[in-house]
Amino acid sequence: MVYRLAKILSVVALLAGGIGMGTALPVAAQQQPATAAATPTPAPTPAATPFKLPSLTGSDSKNVTAEGIAEWVIAIYGAGIGRSVLDQVRRNGTERGEIIRLGADGRTETSDYSWRFIRGASADKDRFRVDQKSPTLEYTLVFNAGQTWGIINGSVFVPRQEATDDFLNQQRRGLDTLLRYKENGSTVALLNREKQKGLDLYVVEVTDKEKRRTRFYVSAKTMRVLWLEYEEPGAGGTPVKFVKKFSDYRYAQNTLIPKHTVIFEDGKQTQEITIKTITYGVKLDDSLFQHPDKQATSANP
Repeated sequence: MVYRLAKILSVVALLAGGIGMGTALPVAAQQQPATAAATPTPAPTPAATPFKLPSLTGSDSKNVTAEGIAEWVIAIYGAGIGRSVLDQVRRNGTERGEIIRLGADGRTETSDYSWRFIRGASADKDRFRVDQKSPTLEYTLVFNAGQTWGIINGSVFVPRQEATDDFLNQQRRGLDTLLRYKENGSTVALLNREKQKGLDLYVVEVTDKEKRRTRFYVSAKTMRVLWLEYEEPGAGGTPVKFVKKFSDYRYAQNTLIPKHTVIFEDGKQTQEITIKTITYGVKLDDSLFQHPDKQATSANP
């Protein structure tokens, strides 16, 4: 979950050991498998995956489909099993880290952030909020039940449409866009298999129900997403090309995450995000995602 807040905002063999759900573990400590607990929670079995993963080698590789590539990616990010593991582990969670923003004048600003979420059956039913603190500003943005609002110094405000779009694009234009394509009713298309700078890549395009298109560049060697691309309307209607590059992959509770994300806009780096800690399976109070006016109504019926 990476966010553009400047405007106010290989294959199955790489499995890690079991880390108990709800355990806060620094990302930097997750490179090596953890010692299994005495009574570990049984992991879902491969039989729970309804889609039969295709062979990516030999003559079968010529018949690979977009769905086949997408399901392989989901399997790799979900402990070699896939969707059932991601659904079980990532139902809710808290991510904390650091954002370095690069301004047009070359100056940088460093901010601390926390991202908390509770997932629904699909992305439009998710609840999530980001809290950011920089030397010049501290604020919160929340999405719940199709509504977005912000909080500064305890006061509620309605973000500008541009700021709202930037905030929501962290969910709409991230890794979950591919990992949850079925749940979100999106379609996938395999555009090409190509080589760039010595990398063998599958290029998969995801189109959501709102016709937003995001291209994912997937390593044919590891089936990890190396970067994604999309366009958004800019000033005067001229499209702006965004690129998010992912690196330093680690395991968090048996699921794969990139520790570093770098964001480019029309070829210029604008942000670098580093995840410091991430915790899945932690209980989050509903009030975190409730509009303050509704909280006051509930307290004073």
